[in-house]
Amino acid sequence: MIHQLIFAAPKPGMTAQEFQDYWVNIHAVKYASKIPQIRKYLIDTRIPFEGDLGDPVLPHQGVAEIWLKNEADQLASLQSQEFLEGARLDEPNWAAFWLTLVLDTTAQVIVEGPPLTKDPAWIKLLMLLKRQPGVLLENFRRYNLKVHAPIVAALPGLQRYLQCHTRDGFYVFGEASFDGVEQLWFENVAALKQAWNSAQFQEKVKSSLNSFVDPKYIFTLVAEEHWIIGPESR
Repeated sequence: MIHQLIFAAPKPGMTAQEFQDYWVNIHAVKYASKIPQIRKYLIDTRIPFEGDLGDPVLPHQGVAEIWLKNEADQLASLQSQEFLEGARLDEPNWAAFWLTLVLDTTAQVIVEGPPLTKDPAWIKLLMLLKRQPGVLLENFRRYNLKVHAPIVAALPGLQRYLQCHTRDGFYVFGEASFDGVEQLWFENVAALKQAWNSAQFQEKVKSSLNSFVDPKYIFTLVAEEHWIIGPESR
């Protein structure tokens, strides 16, 4: 299954709160959720976090997570009336489309965690990663799964952990913007801060990242989840 991540930013003149409210309550419900090929649909709305990595930090104020069965369904979704005459036409009403970042990924479950619920109370850290120059993509993925993952999984308070690896199709005509997105769930912001400031993160996780990731291309975003379709597939 394709796990698509769409990072979006508010159009000029719109506050982050206005942007998020419109996305969750109008665009998602009235337009995007009507696309029949979408199996699951989740919106992550960004919340302030003083530790965010990136220079400059990401301008995006949310992430859409969309699950599609395969490439054929994805193509059909982009050709659907619901997309062309609905979701796509509505995008300029709330999003700075020139800042939108899209990644099609394959998700790898590292820590499964408790069952997903329709109204999750936890928060999530998303970390975008680009491998160091000269590191082969297959080696990046292997190290990420076999070496880096157990180090991250040992973080205190970690509830759930996914690695989302950018799919091969994003490298057909050159390099993808990012090679993967780490998703780490915590009970609340306080629990995230505790993990962030722990020796496990500051010493071991950062040391591991420095061994295979380009430090110029590590960006983070902390968010709350809003299920539009799911967590069960329709």
